[in-house]
Amino acid sequence: MTLDEGRIREALREATDTKDVVIGEEVLDSVAEVFEHSFGDSAAIVVADEHTLQVAGNAVGGRLEASGREVMAPFVFAGEPTLHADYENVETLTQSLSDHRAAPVAVGSGTINDIVKRASHECERPYMNVATAASMDGYTSFGASITKDGFKQTMECPAPRAVVADLAVLTTAPARMTSSGYGDLLAKITAGADWIVADALGVEPIKPEVWSLVQGPLREATGRPADLRAGDPRAMEGLIEGLIMSGLAMQGASSSRPASGAEHQFSHLWEMEGLGQDPEGDEPPLSHGFKVAVGTVSIAALYERVLARDFTTLDTEAAMCAWPAWDQVERRVRDAFAGTPVEDAAVTESRANSVGDATLSQRLDLLRERWSDLRDRLREQLIPADQVQAQLSDAECPTTPAEIGLNAERFRATFDRARMIRRRYTILDLANETGVLEDCVEELFADGGFWATRLHSARGA
Repeated sequence: MTLDEGRIREALREATDTKDVVIGEEVLDSVAEVFEHSFGDSAAIVVADEHTLQVAGNAVGGRLEASGREVMAPFVFAGEPTLHADYENVETLTQSLSDHRAAPVAVGSGTINDIVKRASHECERPYMNVATAASMDGYTSFGASITKDGFKQTMECPAPRAVVADLAVLTTAPARMTSSGYGDLLAKITAGADWIVADALGVEPIKPEVWSLVQGPLREATGRPADLRAGDPRAMEGLIEGLIMSGLAMQGASSSRPASGAEHQFSHLWEMEGLGQDPEGDEPPLSHGFKVAVGTVSIAALYERVLARDFTTLDTEAAMCAWPAWDQVERRVRDAFAGTPVEDAAVTESRANSVGDATLSQRLDLLRERWSDLRDRLREQLIPADQVQAQLSDAECPTTPAEIGLNAERFRATFDRARMIRRRYTILDLANETGVLEDCVEELFADGGFWATRLHSARGA
């Protein structure tokens, strides 16, 4: 795959915040020019951690200084084995930035970018990003994924004004980071299916111009996982373009809907519960993309069970009679998260996602009327769960719960609990509202089911 500059320009026209994206070989040399185009004669300050400072931060600062620009001493997060996108780190950077008016240049990947993004917003100034790994789609997204008061949330803030992604830097990033980015990008398959569902049922209409930014290059960008693992620069170019396009699409939609569905809800839940976070350990934390990868396999498999149903004969009246009142839903949510920092937030999200009888009845009637066409559209969008798992494995992503430290019981409970933490309408909600979620999950874990065989293999490994 070669970079489609026309597609990037089209995406930038839809974007609200990002005005310049430069991807390619040796484009680190263009940092000073890109900065001037985006920030004029403003002073600059590099923000990095100890690792990314060595990888590219010093080079970025040197090129900015060589152009004659005022460059302040870099702000370097240091001391911790692993930097986390916690609000405390946002506050630390915000306090430092408030002492001057220099434009921040975030040199790093997900965590650095999210911290700088939110801190820059709080200081009311734009920023620039220099990517050091193709590890996630958040570079150009409109918000920052920050943990505050124990709850992982997307905090509103503008995307970077400019992004530079040098393939020579990206291909030397740790392999696990590239694999993580692949997991995050392949997730757009199931995320797209969820948007199709929401569109068909009148919940959230698809914006065609935004949809094409993500889905247009997606199959090609995710089609060479083995080449990506081998360090092929063209495969890397496709990956980083796909990730950046996803972020630009989120700007165009003013929402993460184009890039995030039920598979991300799985990941968000596990992140909130601290999965893969061991502050005393020497291993790096489990990446967002790795959790999303397992979530994507899970949702692809769930779709197969749901698509086996015939909702053209759905008994709307029976489904309405089985629908619980809000006080029952709240008790169930509180029981699911009792005593955790997530409890109250999950109730708030579930309340926002709940519907009255009239809305539910209308939605179920729409589903019955449109199911045949909707099922065809979903089958065209999705790829089989077996193939999802194979592609992720080729990219060296985990694909089973055991690989990310989840036991079978906790993993199975995720199918019910994940829908409680976000108000976004997904296949989890459709299955729940039609009363088939429990049966579908049972089929996945029953003898001979998709997860039964894989969980057994993992236990025997």
